[in-house]
Amino acid sequence: MRDFDTIDFFSDDSLVNDPYPYFEHLRAKCPVVYERAHGTLAVTGYDEISEVYRTTEDFSSCNAVIGPFAPFPSKPEGSDISAFIAEHRHQLPMNEHFATMDPPDHTKHRSLLHRLMTPKRLKENEDYMWRLADRQIDEFVAQGRCEFIKAYSKPFALLVVADVLGVPEEDHDLIRQHLGLQRPGVLEEGDHTWKALNPLEFLDRLFVAYIEDRRRSPRHDVLTDLATATFPDSSVPEPIEVSRVATFMFAAGQETTARLLATSLQVFGDRPDLQERVRANRELIPDFIEECLRYESPVKADFRLAKRATKIGDVDVPAGTTVMLLNGAANRDPDHFACPETFDLDRPNAREHLAFGRGVHSCPGGPLARAEGRISIERILDRMGDIRISEAHHGPAGERRYRYEPSFILRGLSELHLEFNPLTR
Repeated sequence: MRDFDTIDFFSDDSLVNDPYPYFEHLRAKCPVVYERAHGTLAVTGYDEISEVYRTTEDFSSCNAVIGPFAPFPSKPEGSDISAFIAEHRHQLPMNEHFATMDPPDHTKHRSLLHRLMTPKRLKENEDYMWRLADRQIDEFVAQGRCEFIKAYSKPFALLVVADVLGVPEEDHDLIRQHLGLQRPGVLEEGDHTWKALNPLEFLDRLFVAYIEDRRRSPRHDVLTDLATATFPDSSVPEPIEVSRVATFMFAAGQETTARLLATSLQVFGDRPDLQERVRANRELIPDFIEECLRYESPVKADFRLAKRATKIGDVDVPAGTTVMLLNGAANRDPDHFACPETFDLDRPNAREHLAFGRGVHSCPGGPLARAEGRISIERILDRMGDIRISEAHHGPAGERRYRYEPSFILRGLSELHLEFNPLTR
């Protein structure tokens, strides 16, 4: 029996594969309770997390990706530390990305995405997804087996975001190379110089070049729309500011969607009854996706810093408190979801999950991820019959062995080995 009162959520490997008993231990004490290892205020309740997401005037996103490890030069003091945060936020990791910004800066930078997420652009992107899904499946389907995350979910999610951002298709292989997802034979033997590069720095440089080129020579393409986008006050952003919006879309969009797709296939492999039900009735695919997002939220934890003395529910929160929003726990809150540990394809409120957050910081790529899931599952079911979990890699039913990424923020499988019967295209 693990001692959940003293365990360190941020570093204890025993919580990586199955954090849910720990979440329930915290919830049994109170939906808002301090964990002892770092003094972080852990929030497991659905209503309480929703409240924090909506209250941007009281909670800053400056520590969204770093949690209790924010490297401030001193401990902030007083009942309102807004000025302290404003003075020192530039010292925090990823401060340049809009996910860690607060309104009005967050609103200003997120507005650059409006040129991309138009109904017309998303429809064009869906047309590309259908072609890409088949092309990706073509790479492995004849073998009757694959490691699904490397073979499909990561490259598919990466290239979909590349298409949304207007990256020319002739550059897609270049991006796959730099992010370690190259096709066999793309790199010449011995050419490993790309591995030494920081992939986000590479993407920043790539998009700065795109933006500068389109500003010099506008074209009728998505990159020109992005390059000519202005802030709400009509001011023109610097190329690096536009680039960082694109880079964040790459990082966040690829990671969360790849995990959603892996969860979907894991459920199919472990639940042949659900696989056959969805295979026979494709109208169930959207409901299936929502329940996957609820059941295994790709974002396990998000963080906020209390800007001023406030409350979460009935709990007093001093200014300067690190607040840990456990989305994975909220999506299994029994006060909001009946029998939350059961994967229920007929769950009436599955779409109310917090997998994409809430409020102004809700994931702008949510509709995109849903479309990726819907199209991928449709084509996978068309071309892969009797999808099974590889017992050689993961053990027999009832004794599965899965490994998850060692992250206190994201929740996702490290690998998923599948076997299946190839179907005629």
